[in-house]
Amino acid sequence: MTRNEANTETICESFFQKYADAVALGTNNFDWIYERKTSQNEKIKKLLRGASKQDSTGKGQPDFIIQNRSNPNFIIAVECKASILKHESKTRGCYADYAVDGALLYSSFLSKSFDVLSIAVSGEKLKDLRVSHFLQLKGEQTALPIFGGKLLPLNNYLKEYLGSPEKFRQDYQTLLAFSKILNDKLHKWKIAEEERALLISCILVALENSGFVKSYAGYADAKQLASYLITTVCNAFENDKIRGRKLEVLAARFAFIKTNSTLSKKSDVLKEIIADIKDNIKNFSETHEYFDVLGQLYIEFLRYANSDKGLGIVLTPPHITEFMAELAEVNKDSIVYDNCTGTGGFLVSAMNLMIKNARGDEAKIKQIKSSQLIGVEYSDKIFALACSNMFIHRDGKTNIFLGSCFDEYIQMRVRKQHPTVGLLNPPYKSDKKTDTDEYEFILSNLECLEQGGRCVAIVPMQEALATGGKVYEWKKKILQNHTLDAVFSMPDELFFNSKVGVVSCIMVFTAKRPHPKNKEVYFGYYKNDGFVKRKNKGRVDLFGKFADEIKQKWLDNYRNHKDVPGLSVLKTVAAGDEWCAEAYMETDYSDLTVDDFTETIEQFTIFKLGVNNEK
Repeated sequence: MTRNEANTETICESFFQKYADAVALGTNNFDWIYERKTSQNEKIKKLLRGASKQDSTGKGQPDFIIQNRSNPNFIIAVECKASILKHESKTRGCYADYAVDGALLYSSFLSKSFDVLSIAVSGEKLKDLRVSHFLQLKGEQTALPIFGGKLLPLNNYLKEYLGSPEKFRQDYQTLLAFSKILNDKLHKWKIAEEERALLISCILVALENSGFVKSYAGYADAKQLASYLITTVCNAFENDKIRGRKLEVLAARFAFIKTNSTLSKKSDVLKEIIADIKDNIKNFSETHEYFDVLGQLYIEFLRYANSDKGLGIVLTPPHITEFMAELAEVNKDSIVYDNCTGTGGFLVSAMNLMIKNARGDEAKIKQIKSSQLIGVEYSDKIFALACSNMFIHRDGKTNIFLGSCFDEYIQMRVRKQHPTVGLLNPPYKSDKKTDTDEYEFILSNLECLEQGGRCVAIVPMQEALATGGKVYEWKKKILQNHTLDAVFSMPDELFFNSKVGVVSCIMVFTAKRPHPKNKEVYFGYYKNDGFVKRKNKGRVDLFGKFADEIKQKWLDNYRNHKDVPGLSVLKTVAAGDEWCAEAYMETDYSDLTVDDFTETIEQFTIFKLGVNNEK
């Protein structure tokens, strides 16, 4: 090692110690372990035995190895070079001579057992350093560029790593795998399908109580533990101003835990479930704070259930609730209303966007959670899930009403809060003659919004295709008072994970402004969201296509009202017209294959069979 390279190392070491209290191994006062050249961690030593920069067969030694005590699966490997000309080779194969090349070599070995942030640093002055960062998750073959070109405090690296899309995808797949294991256990222990999500929601709320976390394992009697669990949860809701009938309903919904033969009589079963949820679900929800983990678990339970009905709801996939919130242009000043709340997925996605837009303003974030999220849920079982979901996201539950969104008293209370955004997935009617039409829920939502408010709803495609009968009358009534801005045809198997075969579309409305006669409506053919089906996983964004590119393409195209063959079209429509892109769009035949034709015929056949079965 040259004296100049030692200067580069000194710069890095001084920077990290200055901003993060990084200290040498063996000191227990700080959260970071900072080592030069070699590590006392036997697992790290073993992984680096074959990572020599000279020939990839001998022992490797990064200039620094940095570990976080609270997150032992995450490590940072730093490789330094004095000259910025030795920052990165064209082939990245000159491990001994270039900073990036060496850092990536170490990452390839360490990532067999760790999530690795490799940092390549070159230069002899802090202001002139060249810095490259790469994140390689455990078991992955590729290290992806991340962060910018400057050194950051270690705590910043940890925070951004935990919140990165790459880490989310990894944790999400782990969560899905655990949900299968958990569901199998609950089935073995004869916990009814409709009670599983309620049990988990109850436990998640209790785990927010530090006293419960410390003491639950000490209960030897199953019945006493079940009572303690429910008492903890009811006290938590009461302390959060959930009282009266709401609290009575919540207590009644969770009461089965005290009477279930397995949970209340077999001493270790409930304790094991709580421990599993603490280690696998609570940790996930803390890391990915504003992800609708409870809703996603419910969807997963539907996939493994013997019945496809569960609690009687169809949950919108999380990537679509987020997309719809972005369509509505939700921001920190929005007041969001979901009159078909379900488990609260739309409110969680909206909260996420609102808090990001608040940019650390704690007073505003508190206001968002306490008064800018409004929901109505008719089913007492689902109401319990919604309240629990909002509780584990730290607030919002006090503005969820139990009852019908058509109730005049509830509508009056909602209007008093002046909602500006409506998001909903109305119950899909199974009986055309007796069930409430989806447009009735949309109309109810629109009538509660402030003038100019944006309403975004996802409904069966049949609602868009109807040109006569009762549905036509509802379409006409909506256009008399509100504006149709856009309709998006969604992937045919969007609800595959919920075991529901409905083909859906998303509609966007502007509240309390009659639809202009010659207005061009945007119709998007948004059939490919990048998700793929995988055994035991359902539909997943396996390659990150939706998060990384497709969603932004969809949003940009809509916001700019582009007319793109094969993707979108602008068309003037009335109530008696079909509201879907397929009816008006110019087809792009350039990428059409025989497989595409076969798949379309199959999908059309399934669709027609579904229509005939409803008649």
